[in-house]
Order: sequence, then structure tokens, then C-alpha cells
Amino acid sequence: MDLLNLNIDSLLDRLIAASANGEDFCLLESGAEGNEVVLGIGSSSSFVLNSTDAQSFADFQSWLDQHPHAMGWLGYDLKNRIEKLESKNDDPLKFPEISFFSPAELIKAKGKINWEGFTSLPDERENAKHSQNEDDSIFDIRPLISKQEYLQNVRKIKQHIQSGDVYELNYCQAFIGSKPKFDLLTTYARLSKQTQAPMSGMMSVGGHQILSGSPERFIRKQDQTIISQPIKGTRPRGETPEKDKTLKHQLANSAKDKSENVMIADLVRNDLSKIASPRSVKADELFAIYSFPTVHQMISTISAQVKDDISFTDILRATFPMGSMTGAPKISAMKLIEQFENFKRGPYSGALGYLDSNGNFDFNVLIRSIFHNANNNVIATFAGGAITAESDPEEEYAECMLKAKSMFTALK
Repeated sequence: MDLLNLNIDSLLDRLIAASANGEDFCLLESGAEGNEVVLGIGSSSSFVLNSTDAQSFADFQSWLDQHPHAMGWLGYDLKNRIEKLESKNDDPLKFPEISFFSPAELIKAKGKINWEGFTSLPDERENAKHSQNEDDSIFDIRPLISKQEYLQNVRKIKQHIQSGDVYELNYCQAFIGSKPKFDLLTTYARLSKQTQAPMSGMMSVGGHQILSGSPERFIRKQDQTIISQPIKGTRPRGETPEKDKTLKHQLANSAKDKSENVMIADLVRNDLSKIASPRSVKADELFAIYSFPTVHQMISTISAQVKDDISFTDILRATFPMGSMTGAPKISAMKLIEQFENFKRGPYSGALGYLDSNGNFDFNVLIRSIFHNANNNVIATFAGGAITAESDPEEEYAECMLKAKSMFTALK
């Protein structure tokens, strides 16, 4: 593997060339601390796991042990290999459950990529005001359920909560479509402009493409310290500074959102305790408010000291899928998700990230993301939220559509 340290412009040029040449690549703008961007290009080795494959987590760990630099995604339905669960819903995307590669070329750069006005066509890069090709603006994407079905399902979920089956459930809906001309980099640039999210990234391998403007970190390990940062609680940005301040204040003081957040923070603490040194799990932040271009979010930070003999797949077995995308208790919530959602989540609410040669890693939560299968020209995006006993179905639907807006804008 070639390891290069370049400036941001040189890294972007290499990314454009890789995309134009159809090379496998993974870009992580979340990556390490200090605004370090990581780009992996070309596959010297890969590990792909489909739902029907006989391979196991042990095979995945064996591959990771032999390939110290690895980039890839983990799909939500890995839950079926971790717990006694199943997924029988339709799978519109048809992505593998795991797709990792060891890059032939690994490039790092300090700073941030400026996606403002970006176009991936070399002769247009200096003129961001050029109009897009008419075909590029045409797309057809539709929800898999109607608003009325969504509202009815929220009411039914609340009945399960009132019956004590779960305390909180992350309920999502899917938007599926196609686009005649899909410019991967330009679409990602639009998404990045919309979200300006700290855990962004994209990956294109074997025709399976992920464009993520995620604000949420699933899990990060640096030396023996491991952290998770679940998000629960959302408000839109205000149209004026005064309105924005009011909305932020509302979120910070919302008993409902704090209740959602603390339930998931407790779930994460419980998950981390399975692989942590005794008495090392702690809440570094509870109910912190982070502001992004389109939303305010309530985020908590949980940390622990991981035991020396714990592998990456041991950590996955303890923590995946992330509680912010299931609900609590986790297993009961996942069973109800299967009942009320009419699709397989696939890579959505899974994770995208990178493991280095020192055993450190960083993975986001695959939300606020666009998924494209170039093999069948299916485009999908998803959005959802936490349903609790206090949830108002109309408000939950509005929050869902607010989260989806950035992806729709990027696609248009």
C-alpha cells in the first residue's frame, strides 16, 4: 500500500480522477481529529459479506487482522448475525451487509475540502455557475408509504410503548427512485453543502455507492479510549437569528427530547460496559446542543476504556446496531422495527468508516445519506426519528421530512 500525505487540492484531484476512471474509493471527511481527510483508492484486497453467505464475523476479523488499513461499511441487518433476529422485508437497494477493502493507495490531507460550487467535470470546475445538464436535474423518488400510513404506524407504535413492549422506537421510512444521470461527486458536493456535517464521507465499490452527510458518530477508538455520540432531539434552524435562538432554546429545554436522549445514552453505556474495563464507562456530555446548517441536534457523548484483548468484531457484537437507530430495549425494538417498516434498511443506519494499523478506528452512523446501486439504477434515502409515549404523529412526520430535505435538495 502506498501512503501519501498531500494537500487538499491534490487529494481532490486524485479523487476526481479515481471517480472518472471507475476505481474503488472511500473518502472520509470525518476521519481523524484536526480536520484530516482520508482517501483510499483501489483495492489490494476486499471482504464482502452478503446476507446469504456462510462466512461469519470470525472470517471478517481474520481478514481485518491481515489488512491493518481497511475502509468500508457495515449494514444494519448484521443484527441478524449478532442476535436471533431476521429480516423478511423487501430489499430495494441490494447492498452487501459488509463491504470493506484494503486500499492500494491511502492519501491523507489536513484541512477541509471546499465543496461550494463544485462540479466534477474538469472543464467546468472553474465555473460553478454553469447550468447543469437538463437530464441531471430529473429524478423520480417516492416514499414507500403514504403520510396516512406513517401516522397510523406511529399511533400503533405508541400503543406498544404504552403496553410496555418498548420505551422508545426508532421508526423510519424509505424514499426509493432512480435518476437517469447520477454524478456521484457533484451530488455529494451538494449534500455536503446542505449538511456541512462532521461525520461525512462517501464510498464507491462494485457499483454500490454511499454519499453520507452524517452528523452522528457511532463509535471511535483511539488507543484504549472508545467513545460513542448518540443523537436524539432535532429542531430546524430558524429563519432569523431570534427564531433560531428560540428553537435552540426549545430543544435544550425539551423534556421529551431529553427523555429520548437519556434512554439511548443509558443503552450505549450498557453496550460499552460489555467490552470496557471495570468502572470506566462515563457520560462526558449529556444533552449537548450542536448546530448544523439545517438543524440543531441534541448529542450525548459516552466514553469507556476498552480491554486489551477486545477485537473490532467483539466491539461490534456489543454495540451494533447503534441504539440511536433502534430504540430501547434494543432487541424488542428491532423486532418491532421489522414489523412496522416495509423495507430492509440495508446500509442505512449502519456505519461507514476506517480502521488503521494501530487498531484505532472511527465510524459514523449512516443517516442523512444517499445510496445508489449503479447495477440496477436504484437510488434510496431514508429518514426517521424516535417514537416515545409523548410523540405527536404529525410532529414526528414533520421531523422526518425535515431530515430528508437535505437529501432531496442534493438529488435535485
